[in-house]
Amino acid sequence: MVMSKIQILITDSYKLNRENLSYVLNADSRFQVMAECAVTEEAVEVAKSSNPDIILITINDPFISVLEATRQLRSLSPSTGIIGISANPQPGFAKKIMQRGLKGVVTKNSSKDEIINAILEVSRGNKYICAEVKKIAGEQHFSDEANPDTLTTREIEIISFIKAGMSSKMIAARLSVSLRTVQAHRYNILKKLKLKNAASLVNFINTKATYL
Repeated sequence: MVMSKIQILITDSYKLNRENLSYVLNADSRFQVMAECAVTEEAVEVAKSSNPDIILITINDPFISVLEATRQLRSLSPSTGIIGISANPQPGFAKKIMQRGLKGVVTKNSSKDEIINAILEVSRGNKYICAEVKKIAGEQHFSDEANPDTLTTREIEIISFIKAGMSSKMIAARLSVSLRTVQAHRYNILKKLKLKNAASLVNFINTKATYL
């Protein structure tokens, strides 16, 4: 009995990436790359008529467009497994995007074999987290570590302003709140992230908060 090939749609803004991934996957008799798309909007249109088994979507486009495309793709083709290819290996980021409908996460450091494993696992209805993300998660002691998932929307907004180089006074003016309110938010941010001072917060923002 001849098994049907797993039909794959690739979405990546870089043509070379799409072509390389297509070459690798089409060389495996279990897969067939049915289409390549440069933008997420195009992937949505293709999925309307083709219902691929797997969509590989590179998360280097504007993040909001990836989330919106994921929502639409899940609505159009609920049985399709969406796997994100991300440059960000942080476990918190992987968690956030999988909460929004992705079934698997690999990184740009993942090997050919790992991407194949991800496709096979997701096509079976399972979820998949790549080795790089798991390794980082294993190295972090979450009982003692910062937990960005506890931050409120306003606290995340304030972190973004700090990341942009704004002072507490400038943030207060931007949000039309008192300086004391901003300072209270900053205190809560430090407490939730288990940081000691403003300098450690800046370091956290520069090294770990790319997914906030």
